[in-house]
Amino acid sequence: MSIPIPSRQLFIDGEWREPIKRNRLPIINPSTEETIGEIPAATAEDVEAAVSAARRALKRNKGRDWAATSGAHRARYLRAIAAKVSEKKDHFVKLETMDSGKPLDEAVLDIDDVSTCFEYFADQAEALDNKQKYPVKLPMDRFKSHVLRQPIGVVGLISPWNYPLLMATWKIAPALAAGCTAVLKPSELASVTCLEFGEVCNEVGLPPGVLNILTGLGPDAGAPLVSHPDVDKVAFTGSSATGSKVMGSAAQLVKPVTLELGGKSPIIVFEDVVDLDVAAEWTIFGVFWTNGQICSATSRLLVHESIAAEFVEKLVKWSKKIKISDPFEEGCRLGPVISKGQYDKIMKYISTAKSEGATILCGGSRPEHLKKGYFIEPTIVTDITTSMQIWKEEVFGPVLCVKTFSTEEEALELANDTEYGLAAAVFSKDLERCERVTKALEVGAVWVNCSQPCFCHAPWGGVKRSGFGRELGEWGIENYLNIKQVTSDISDEPWGWYKSP
Repeated sequence: MSIPIPSRQLFIDGEWREPIKRNRLPIINPSTEETIGEIPAATAEDVEAAVSAARRALKRNKGRDWAATSGAHRARYLRAIAAKVSEKKDHFVKLETMDSGKPLDEAVLDIDDVSTCFEYFADQAEALDNKQKYPVKLPMDRFKSHVLRQPIGVVGLISPWNYPLLMATWKIAPALAAGCTAVLKPSELASVTCLEFGEVCNEVGLPPGVLNILTGLGPDAGAPLVSHPDVDKVAFTGSSATGSKVMGSAAQLVKPVTLELGGKSPIIVFEDVVDLDVAAEWTIFGVFWTNGQICSATSRLLVHESIAAEFVEKLVKWSKKIKISDPFEEGCRLGPVISKGQYDKIMKYISTAKSEGATILCGGSRPEHLKKGYFIEPTIVTDITTSMQIWKEEVFGPVLCVKTFSTEEEALELANDTEYGLAAAVFSKDLERCERVTKALEVGAVWVNCSQPCFCHAPWGGVKRSGFGRELGEWGIENYLNIKQVTSDISDEPWGWYKSP
C-alpha cells in the first residue's frame, strides 16, 4: 500500500517553520527500500529557537498560561489530544506502518495506546491538584510544613524509532501533565507521526511553545538539545552508548536525566509449566513482537534441561507459522527491520554466532518470497555459550538465543549475568517459586507466565546499563516535578537562640 506522506516543517512555537539551514532527510520505507518523502533536518540554530519558545511558554503571563495553571486545566488539553488522536487514528496507523515497518495490527494497538496514555496522564494532572500543599509532620509544634509539586521547567525529550509516536507520548503526556514545556526530538529513522502530532496540538489549541517538535540527526539536533543551558531536564530512550553520551553532556550542567536504554532480557521456563504451547507462544511473542525491535525483548531463553528438546521443537513450529509480509497485508505478524544499517547489523550478529560455534536452528536469513525490504526470518539460535557475542549484546532484531539450566540457582545466575537489567519473564506453575525468582531478578520489570504486556498505568524502567528513572504510572509524572519544601514558624514567641541586644 502507498499513501501520501505529508510534507511538514519543524514545529516551533505553534508554527511550521523551515529549518534555518533548509536541510532535509529522506524517509525510507523499510518494506520496499524506496524513498517516500522527506523530513526537515534541524540543527543547533533550530534548537535555539525551539528552546526559546518553550521557555517563553513556561514563563508567559507569570506561568499562568501553563506552568502555574491547575492540573485540571492542563488535563482538558490532554483529553482533547486523546480525542483528536482517536479521531485521526486511521491516518496515524497508516503513516506509522509505512514509516516504521511495524505490522498494521500492531500500529493499531500503538495508536490506541497513545490516546489511552494521554487520558491516563490527564487523570494524573488532576490528581496533582490534590497533592499540592501536602502536609509534612514535624517533631516541633511551632513549625508547620508542606510540600509543593511544581514543574521542573523546559524539558528535552528524545524518543526512539521502534514505537515512534507511542514512545514520544510516554514522555510528552507526563511532562505536559506536570506543567512543563517541552522540545521533542524523535529518531530520524521514524519521525512522520511525531511531526503529524504537531498538527494535533494546533487543532486542540495547545498554547504556542508548550510542545515543539524537531526532527533531525542526533549530533545535529539531539546533542545541542541535551547541552542547552535553558533545558532543565532530559528524558532519553535509546541505546546504552548514546545514553552514556547524554548523561555525560547533561552532567556538565548538573542537569537531571531519565534514561531508558538497552536490554538483554532473560525468559526462564521451568520444567513444571502447565502448557508448553502457551509458554511457547509467549516466548516467541516476547522476542518477535515489533519485528524483534524492543529494548525489553526477552531474547535470552533459559529452559530447564528436562523439557528443552520438546520446548525448542515447539518454538520452531510456532516460529515457522509466523506470517512475514508487507506490514499492510492482512495477518502480517513480522515486518521488516527499520533500516539497511539495522538489517546488516543483525545479519552480522547471526553470522558471528555461527562462526563462534552456535547453531542456527531456524531462520537466520531473508525470507525467500521477499526480494525487497529489510526482512529477516524469525531466528532461533542454540548451542550457545555465555561468552558468545549474540548472548551478551543487544541484537535488536528477531533473534532468540536458547540455553538450558538444571537448577533454579543456575537459572538465576545465568539470568543476572548481564550488564543490562530492563526486564525478565518467568514461567512456572509454582507461584512461590515465581515470587522467589521475581525478587532475585536484577531488573526493573518482571512478567510472570507472560512476556511483554505493557500498560501506561505501571512503572517502566531498568537498572544497571538499562538506565534509571521510571516512566509511566504515577511515577512517570514525578520525573517532571520539583518537590519544594515550605516550612513556616507559626509561633509568636522569639526563637531565643541569641541573646537579645
